[in-house]
Amino acid sequence: MNEPRPPLPPFDLETAPLKVRMAEDAWNTRDPERVALAYTEDSRWRNRAELFSGRVAIVEFLRRKWARELDYRLIKELWGFRENRMAVRFKYEFHDDSGSWFRAHGNELWEFDENGLMRRREASINEAPIRESDRKFHWPLGKRPADHPGLTELGL
Repeated sequence: MNEPRPPLPPFDLETAPLKVRMAEDAWNTRDPERVALAYTEDSRWRNRAELFSGRVAIVEFLRRKWARELDYRLIKELWGFRENRMAVRFKYEFHDDSGSWFRAHGNELWEFDENGLMRRREASINEAPIRESDRKFHWPLGKRPADHPGLTELGL
């Protein structure tokens, strides 16, 4: 269960953006078990005001998240990196069960172990309501297509 997850640290200008895109692609599957495999068994998380650790807690958290955040689409962008740490900014769009749309804005700090598994994730997130007509993430559910613009290209 702790198979290496390349690319491995220390990261460089080629591997750091690749690691971020791989994380984005996994989260866009909305598959909690798959996403959790990218984290160490004892990974520590802060997500908004929630603090927890371990893959079981990660899976439980993600199940709750995606039961509430429907038609979730996410874009992540590398902000900076050093050795085994990264700073990432992200935005995602979703609607709730009443059909109201939201765009969440956030930053994450990541720390990886020598096998490329994330052992620490710190996330600060805010969300704001948007009109459906203001959505910018228009691709079929799942992985963002390679030709879909990123955050900078979208002016976000």
